[in-house]
Amino acid sequence: TAVHPLAVRAMREVGIDISAQRSKSVDDVGEGWDVVVTVCDANCPIPPRSGLKLRWSFPDPALAGGDDDERLAAFRTVRDGIQKRVKSLATRLG
Repeated sequence: TAVHPLAVRAMREVGIDISAQRSKSVDDVGEGWDVVVTVCDANCPIPPRSGLKLRWSFPDPALAGGDDDERLAAFRTVRDGIQKRVKSLATRLG
């Protein structure tokens, strides 16, 4: 499916264009990854033969209520939380 328009907007704010991206199945991404990070619920699929598997729990910003500004704030919160964890993981993996 298409990427949520508020996700596109939140990422554009930090200079990243995800407007041409789409959801992908595990079959689409292949296998044999060194590190796999999921940000979905406990039923999130993991590619086969993956090394380090991390599950980062974030609320789904697409489910946020309120007006557009409040919903965009939910996307920003998740975006910033993922960025913080990616930086920490990159430092850890050296």
